[in-house]
Amino acid sequence: MPTKAPAESVQIQRKAAVIDDIKSRLESADAAVLTEYRGLTVSDIAALRAALRPAATDYKIFKNTLARRAARDAGLESLVDSLEGPVAIAFVRRDGGDAVTAAKALRDFARANPNLVVKGGILGPRVLSAPDVEALAEVPPRDELLARLAGGFQAPLTKAAGLFQAFTRNMAYGVKALIDQRVAAGEAAPPAEAPEAEAPEAEAPAAQDTNDDAAAEPAAEAADAAPETE
Repeated sequence: MPTKAPAESVQIQRKAAVIDDIKSRLESADAAVLTEYRGLTVSDIAALRAALRPAATDYKIFKNTLARRAARDAGLESLVDSLEGPVAIAFVRRDGGDAVTAAKALRDFARANPNLVVKGGILGPRVLSAPDVEALAEVPPRDELLARLAGGFQAPLTKAAGLFQAFTRNMAYGVKALIDQRVAAGEAAPPAEAPEAEAPEAEAPAAQDTNDDAAAEPAAEAADAAPETE
């Protein structure tokens, strides 16, 4: 009897460590998919792990009692009901993992090995049903999506640039046509703008009174001090 208490204590510590490991994986994973592996052989599971490796996904088997405790501790109460029977969890790592690729690998493996059953999972904070995981597997690969996105952006931007150039050209043509039309109707053409600094000299009479010169000096100084407009 004296040796039983330490043994039980070690067992409790091991279980606590496993629960902490599952909880940490659930919280840090980009996604996690629950599967039932009843009927799969050791070699089948090894092949599945190899198929998931390109997606940076770890396929782990835990006791359901410990997995349920970890799910509750992680705030994922909705996963608890799925943790029945021989369940293994595919954890998609956040660093380099791809949930879509992992879902495709699980779907393809299940098609060849009906003993593998996808039960659901999580994607970020969202809980997934089995049909949700199947739908995730139908999403095009990331590279294809990026290529489509880049193509979708390029076409509207090119079109927008062309429309803007056409607008500026048509605006210039329209203003010129309006001026020509008014001139033809008898209106005077708009005068060309003269530099503001030369206007007082051109309009000033040849002989000016001393008082007029004195009055004009402050105005000239004010004009020099004003900021230039481009």
